Amino acid sequence: MSRNTRINTLLLLLVAALAVIPLVFGLGDHKEEPFAGADGEAETAITELHPDYEPWFSPLYEPPSGEIESALFALQAALGAGVLAYYFGLRRGRRQGEARTRELIAADAGAGAAGTGADADSAGAEGTGAGAGTGTAGPGAGVRTGPGDGRD
Repeated sequence: MSRNTRINTLLLLLVAALAVIPLVFGLGDHKEEPFAGADGEAETAITELHPDYEPWFSPLYEPPSGEIESALFALQAALGAGVLAYYFGLRRGRRQGEARTRELIAADAGAGAAGTGADADSAGAEGTGAGAGTGTAGPGAGVRTGPGDGRD
């Protein structure tokens, strides 16, 4: 089993444990609504501690029912997951593109060095090949310029 597979398996087991442990141990059984949100819990605690408390702000939009509120929350979560997935996919794609560019540069450098040498000198040709080997090819021969040349 590779290291990444073990890490993914461990993370999956951790998420499953987080979902199952509250159900197994009966956490929240003493409450009327055991899985109520944090907003409701905070509102209850505030009204118990300070019954005359008035909120500073009111909501901009109050959904007509709990189902619509849940649907809007799910939509918000899906949009957030989409943005994160896009970011991580873009990052991975850029990293893979950079790796391919490095491989191509290394392959070009290896092919250029192999294309020059004794064969070119014995044939009397000057500067054959693309790399920096023996021979005299003119100014700028074997020099890559532009994006991915290692100088940016």
